[in-house]
Amino acid sequence: MIPQPLRRLSLAVSAAVIVAGTVGVLVSSNAADDKKAAAPRPALTVTTAKPEQSRLPLSLAANGNVAAWQEAVIGSESNGLRLQDVKVNVGDVVKKGEVLAVFDAAPVEADLAQARAAVQEAEANAAAAGADAKRARALQSSGALSEQQITQYITAERTAAARVASAKATLAQQQLRLKHTKIVAPDAGLISARSATVGAVAGVGTEMFRMIRQGRLEWRAEVTAAELPRIRPGQKAVVRTAGGSGVQGRVRTVAPTVDAQSRVALVYVDLPPALSADAPLKAGMFASGQFALGESAALTVPQQAVAVRDGFAYVFRLNADGRVSQLKVTTGRRLGDRVEVTGGLAPDALVVTSGAGFLNDGDLVRNVPALAAR
Repeated sequence: MIPQPLRRLSLAVSAAVIVAGTVGVLVSSNAADDKKAAAPRPALTVTTAKPEQSRLPLSLAANGNVAAWQEAVIGSESNGLRLQDVKVNVGDVVKKGEVLAVFDAAPVEADLAQARAAVQEAEANAAAAGADAKRARALQSSGALSEQQITQYITAERTAAARVASAKATLAQQQLRLKHTKIVAPDAGLISARSATVGAVAGVGTEMFRMIRQGRLEWRAEVTAAELPRIRPGQKAVVRTAGGSGVQGRVRTVAPTVDAQSRVALVYVDLPPALSADAPLKAGMFASGQFALGESAALTVPQQAVAVRDGFAYVFRLNADGRVSQLKVTTGRRLGDRVEVTGGLAPDALVVTSGAGFLNDGDLVRNVPALAAR
């Protein structure tokens, strides 16, 4: 049997051992928690990709005015006649030979009837003079008529024939005046301006209409002398409308001279015919566009990989330690969702493609495949 003092000592030692063990366990647990808390955490889960070599189109941007290919001025060829009817208005599409306006033809028709009567009278006189001259020639050998009388008959015949020709010329002139009482379109096209007014008395040469021939428009692009050698006839061009849509065109010719003041030359680009009032491009508009100059190799990255900050473009390169480096790059052309990088990025760099806008230089990230991210 153990004495009472020894039993108390044993219990005290056991309790101390238990307390020490508990304290040791708590200390170990706290140390593990502190170590776990001290481990860095990724700031974001991202996907990455390497830059790709692509073929991008080369283009040259320019500005210029849209103008009519050729504009016809249609004027009056009748003098002192009252305009009776106007059959077309601005924006109408007309065909070649279509009647645009009509003058009052009553005065001309009266003059035409008088000219016809004059022709008939002259022909009758010519017939009589011809008969007299014929008889005179028949009697010339007989001596019944003197040479002077025979000459007079022959001269009268020739004079009568001349009067017939003069009367016929006057008749043709009156017929032409009657034809000019109708103003017709010299070519197919689009009426762009009208100054004809019903009831007005117009003089010869008075402008009545303006017409865009065949509805053809052209873009007169302004190109600097340094860029002019890159433009060739036949090259394609895209002209941007006010609504943002593009109209396809083709270079017809390049101006042979350069403006001495501005040092720019005009490039004439043929546009599709605009034979309707709702055409996207109209004469007189200012438009921008681009000339297609071919293709070239380019280093591209996805558009979402480029972050724009303070007016500069940046991409984030993933390093081996899982952290990112912010790189300032120079961007160029764009095609779809790809952006050309012309400087500041190595071709073998691993670039963050998703989440680049939320990163800062030196952030720790977790890289996952693109499919897993989706």
